[in-house]
Amino acid sequence: MMSANTASSRGSGQMSLFGHRGGHIALGLTAIVALISVILLMQDMRWVYLLVYVWFGIIYGLFLQYGRFCMASAIRDLFAVEVPRMAVGVMIATGLFSLIAGLVTVGGYSTFHPHPLGWHILFGGLIFGFGIIFTGGCASGSLYKAGEGNMSSMLVLVSISFSQALFADLGSWSNTFAPDSWTESALEKGMPDVLTVTDGWFDLFTAGYIWDLSGGTVAQALETGSDWIDVFIGNALIGAIIPSILILLILYVRVYRKGYMRRNKLLEPTMNDELRGLWGMMTASKNTALAGLGLGVFAGLHMWATGALREHYNIFNFGELLDSMGYSEGLSIQMTVFDPGYWYITTQEAQLGAWVMEKMGMDMMDNIFFGLMNGIPNPLINAPLLMSLGIIFGAAFLALVRREFKWKVPNAESATFALLGGALMGIGARLGMGCNVGAFFAAVTNGDLTGWIFLIGMLVGGYAGVVAFNRWMEWRAAGDEFDI
Repeated sequence: MMSANTASSRGSGQMSLFGHRGGHIALGLTAIVALISVILLMQDMRWVYLLVYVWFGIIYGLFLQYGRFCMASAIRDLFAVEVPRMAVGVMIATGLFSLIAGLVTVGGYSTFHPHPLGWHILFGGLIFGFGIIFTGGCASGSLYKAGEGNMSSMLVLVSISFSQALFADLGSWSNTFAPDSWTESALEKGMPDVLTVTDGWFDLFTAGYIWDLSGGTVAQALETGSDWIDVFIGNALIGAIIPSILILLILYVRVYRKGYMRRNKLLEPTMNDELRGLWGMMTASKNTALAGLGLGVFAGLHMWATGALREHYNIFNFGELLDSMGYSEGLSIQMTVFDPGYWYITTQEAQLGAWVMEKMGMDMMDNIFFGLMNGIPNPLINAPLLMSLGIIFGAAFLALVRREFKWKVPNAESATFALLGGALMGIGARLGMGCNVGAFFAAVTNGDLTGWIFLIGMLVGGYAGVVAFNRWMEWRAAGDEFDI
């Protein structure tokens, strides 16, 4: 039997051998993507809108891989081993993104729309948070880990895609679980005949519940008459920066401080000692902190770029450009496609799952989610989906350069967890109208306080997931001991 040391050395040898030429492979792949970009622009300059998503996706992938940036890791590390490193990075990114998003909003280029406030956000976050513990990665984490060659993360992405598509297209059998008030409200909306709004729980949930809710940002609530005050004091300072600072202080006091004082033998710490400790927590992992900084800045620049292009082409949605270029197949009834205009994950994966099922003969456009709102465009011209692929590519590029790319084949247990956890993540994302990026990160940085509600749900679900996972491992260990 091969020893652990032998297995480790062989694994490292394989990685080093591949990594020796990994840089050349990464540069070659980048040249191919650049060449395709040039060809598309030579064909029609309007493809620049799609390419903005692609290249920003690549940038996100670089930073995510560089900082090992993952919400699942942040929650798991907090509850399982009381390590705040990743959570600190997330808060740094939140504060920075809010400032850049503020500049974009004041400049008139913001593409953000606040989420409707309701119970679904908390429950969606709870289900999503429970799922990420078993998959080992959140939505963005699963993408960058897939770029590192992690096949378990690839299974998570497959599960997220199809679970969302199936959940959005639930049949009439699910109507029993919807209250009559939803049905009555949905029927009052006067939907097009091709959409059978009473033929599925999610349609009733959308038309009979979500559309009757309202939402807004802190800036909209302030309305002082000054955009700068409303946006930077309301959205950025009150909506994102102050809550992030409070969370950082809680992390320091509850998690980091005790170990810091013990390591430095500080029995009666002064204020300077406390400040050094707080700074030490924030810089404990420079890679994570830098990744948070980069993600915050470029997420804001992405919003500015898409907003500027919409103004330049005088459009509201990428579907209008696709239609004008002769690509109308897969557009919604409103001639639109999913086009958030900023960093967002999960909806485009749902479109991919639906597109595959359409090719298998299923009608996936007879519902509100796809048929009326998001469409099911060809994956090759689905801008947000190509952003997700860009994240995978960017992570793969850096993993190859850093000699960290390695194919990782999951065992049966890990594969099962990936599929089941991914399904829960998909259901939670659809129920909460987004994932850790769309429902939390992009929301709170644009002054939408529903993002913090989603985070609370994720934390509760994540804690329950850690407890459940530990119980499972204890049961496994007890079973193995009994077998022996």
